[in-house]
Amino acid sequence: MKPRATVPTAFTLIELLVVIAVMAILIFLLATPIADSKQKSRATVCINNLKQITLGIHLYLEDQLNNSPGNTNAARSPFLNWTEYRKLVGDYVGVKTAPSPNDRVFACPSDAFFYDMSGSRRGFVHEPFHNQTNQVFSSYAYNAGMVTTRPTTNSDGTITPGTTNFYGIAGMRLESIAHPARTVLIAEAPAYAPYSWHQPKKPFSEQNSKFNDSKNVVGFADGHVSYIKMYYEGKNFAWASNPPAKYEYQWTGD
Repeated sequence: MKPRATVPTAFTLIELLVVIAVMAILIFLLATPIADSKQKSRATVCINNLKQITLGIHLYLEDQLNNSPGNTNAARSPFLNWTEYRKLVGDYVGVKTAPSPNDRVFACPSDAFFYDMSGSRRGFVHEPFHNQTNQVFSSYAYNAGMVTTRPTTNSDGTITPGTTNFYGIAGMRLESIAHPARTVLIAEAPAYAPYSWHQPKKPFSEQNSKFNDSKNVVGFADGHVSYIKMYYEGKNFAWASNPPAKYEYQWTGD
């Protein structure tokens, strides 16, 4: 007699659920390192961008006999607000054309959204900050502080800067900055709020447009660049005051 052939049986529902659960776990375990790797890669690009821009600012200032970008006595136009520097330093970072969203050195790859704090688009805006014409197509903002609004051109040709209550180094010569290794020269735009492009707080809402210890890439007056935590005291913008001493930066040059 021939042995009876064994008929394969189908998966039971429990076996199928176990397989699906195992696959889901494997996908999660694989996806998390990949996502982390992409985030780190984007942060690295931002660090390299700011290293180039920070060096470009220093080279520009050397050509201006070390005048601060915000010094109204500079031979060329001062940095009129926190992104106007972009028009002055392009040549120093190899960008010879007029500012545009295609200038990768001025665009952080994590820059995919921003918060409009006072304009007509109030709240979360799902567009890159560096795509905005009024930000001169840059993800990175100069620590202008007291010179952030549009200036007034006087009848004698001199410029009276617009002022705010924010801290900063506009009008200071770099050589006069007391703690250049701690003093912010330029940073990702969210650092001034602060929020983070690299580790955003969700859900995206106006309530989450500022939060303590948000991580941002910052370039300092001595030329080095770091990925650091920004302080938020719970009410004002980050650069309305210097942070507690345990933080690795300060806004003012004293």
